[in-house]
Amino acid sequence: MTQQVQFEDLGNMPYKQAWDYQESLLKKNLEVKAALRVAADRQQALTTDDSRLTTQHYLLFVEHPPVYTLGKSGDVSNILISEEERIAKGIEYYPTNRGGDITFHGPQQIVGYPIFDLEKFETDIGKYLRKLEDVIILTMADYGLKGDRSPGETGVWLDPDVKGRERKICAMGVRCSRWITMHGFAFNVNTDLAYFNNIIPCGIQNKQVTSLEKELGRKVDFEEAKERVKRNFEKVFDIKL
Repeated sequence: MTQQVQFEDLGNMPYKQAWDYQESLLKKNLEVKAALRVAADRQQALTTDDSRLTTQHYLLFVEHPPVYTLGKSGDVSNILISEEERIAKGIEYYPTNRGGDITFHGPQQIVGYPIFDLEKFETDIGKYLRKLEDVIILTMADYGLKGDRSPGETGVWLDPDVKGRERKICAMGVRCSRWITMHGFAFNVNTDLAYFNNIIPCGIQNKQVTSLEKELGRKVDFEEAKERVKRNFEKVFDIKL
């Protein structure tokens, strides 16, 4: 059944503010699930108010000011500059509760945060991540580019099987609590790739990072790119935004 998803474009927002907003939406959904569990455990019929209780899906798009974020299993040594250098460059840093290692978020990068209840889709995190990858692969195809997967590495790549030519264009890292997701993906559109020189992106040595702009040799209309990603979300997840 097609799921209704509330879409919000948060524009340019500091990382911590967007993270806090995600947490508030996650909490709201977890409270709904808790209320439904209590009613079920007591084998009580739902009250009129309870019967309207349901989790709500959200898809958030945002651009962040320059920031490095570290996944909960990440290694801080993958940041290659000192704290003083980072601060001098105006780059924030946050250790987070998502999966994955170190990555960069910044202007002209589509950062997407799906807050989905996977119990209404499929309770399989691996399949959820593959679908996120499919969204970006389809979007790249819209631009005439072949996005692909790299075995054992989450995200979307170009030429993952050509040694020395592997280029990552979209990083992913998620958290899931009682099948409610948060965090998500970072898709490089016209992103300043120089920021990635200060880290070992995703903790993966000797592989490049790229963007739509770099691959196409031209600036990409950012709003158009967001619309393409939205449309492909609807296709892949069978949702209505």
